[in-house]
Amino acid sequence: MKLLFAASEAAPFAKSGGLGDVAGSLPAELARQGCDIHVVLPLYEKIGPQWRERMTFLKHFEVPLSWRRAYCGVFQLEMEGVTYWFLDNEYYFKRADLYGYYDDGERFAYFSRAILELPGQLGWSPDVIHCNDWQTALVPVYLLQCRESVPGLGGVKTVFTIHNIEYQGRFGPDILEDTFGLSRRYFHDRLLAYYGDVNLMKGAIYASDFVTTVSPTYAKQLRYAFYAHGLEGVIADNAYKMRGILNGIDLTRYDPETDLGLTANYSAKDLSGKAECKTALQKLTGLNPAPETPVVACVSRLVPHKGFDLVLAVLQELMGLDIQFVVLGTGDWKYQEAFRRLEGQYPGRAAARLFYSAELSDAIYAGADLFLMPSVSEPCGLSQIIAMRYGTLPIVRETGGLKDTVAPYNRVENTGTGFTFSNINAHDMLWVVREAVELYHTEPEAWQGLVERAMAQRYDWRRSAGAYIEIYQQITE
Repeated sequence: MKLLFAASEAAPFAKSGGLGDVAGSLPAELARQGCDIHVVLPLYEKIGPQWRERMTFLKHFEVPLSWRRAYCGVFQLEMEGVTYWFLDNEYYFKRADLYGYYDDGERFAYFSRAILELPGQLGWSPDVIHCNDWQTALVPVYLLQCRESVPGLGGVKTVFTIHNIEYQGRFGPDILEDTFGLSRRYFHDRLLAYYGDVNLMKGAIYASDFVTTVSPTYAKQLRYAFYAHGLEGVIADNAYKMRGILNGIDLTRYDPETDLGLTANYSAKDLSGKAECKTALQKLTGLNPAPETPVVACVSRLVPHKGFDLVLAVLQELMGLDIQFVVLGTGDWKYQEAFRRLEGQYPGRAAARLFYSAELSDAIYAGADLFLMPSVSEPCGLSQIIAMRYGTLPIVRETGGLKDTVAPYNRVENTGTGFTFSNINAHDMLWVVREAVELYHTEPEAWQGLVERAMAQRYDWRRSAGAYIEIYQQITE
């Protein structure tokens, strides 16, 4: 099976969120399971010299985009059985950030069109092109236009994965012909037209041979307007070719027994090293050295759909519990300001680190006792999986991948891997936090059992990659 995996970001080269984690891990597992896989990415400015030095220049060619003929250089790097192709165009990609520019529509239309030129230019034709989110959503749409005219595309099938349906690639209708180079016949209800605008994600859902999203529960929730952000009708139309496949993590990268970035290593049977990591976290964040006090942590973008309105609604009541609280992340001003004030109000008990740091996030996963993730909507989520891997028990709302990965604690049956609540209600969340804190203080054996079960969960990519391969085989049979 020959696969071309198209993504706008991938760890460790360039990453802004969950898509980067998936594109950085899934292809390697697909390669281990026998696929001939190439990953195609933009050559962003922030891709550092440690990677550029390992790249080989292959060739350059011109990409047709409406009336433009844009330069495209191709660089290759091989790692973990995967061949990476980086597409170079400094006009579009030599910028400080990955996204957030006025011409993002044109930038990723260029990227999508360039992807379809690769098979003919490089003499390698895939069986399937796997596209991800709106930035590559034009690939299956362009394929309708140029399948017969561009070499190497005749039998190619497409899979489109929705990582977050909130970000759909919606633009005004004037962009269709002049920027995207598509005629008006592509602007209709069963392709790109959406309330008078162009919607790239909608077009990809209709044009692709199969559609996936990143957890079974999220796939079900997308049938409803609350979660689908206006595309519930599109999801219903295409339900026959849609499936939710749970994301995974790299169990080698996230392993408390071998992680060299930790203050001390530990296992479920010997948590003494985790106690050392907790002490180190408290020192690192300015919290009081209190080994007997549970540390509740958040590592997240500070935005409404992550549930931070719930946290703010009961912030003082949370701090009325015997806890320490640490938050790491950036986002909306109101959340940043609330956590900044909280740190000033509770010195030594609250810490707000309003930036992103991979090193500090690792210290939090290893050193905290509880991981708070009260998302209103969460397609999959990896933080709760990583937290469990490090023996930090998640407190989550039962939505999307959070419901699929965290089993609620049952005191009677002594089962579960974390703590959950179902309603979008701040006091329901507070109740569960209180339950977790009480268990920590009063039932150490039950707590230990929860930690052991959480750390035993194996949400790796093996099973998920197998599910993707089944889909690839199904659409190419």
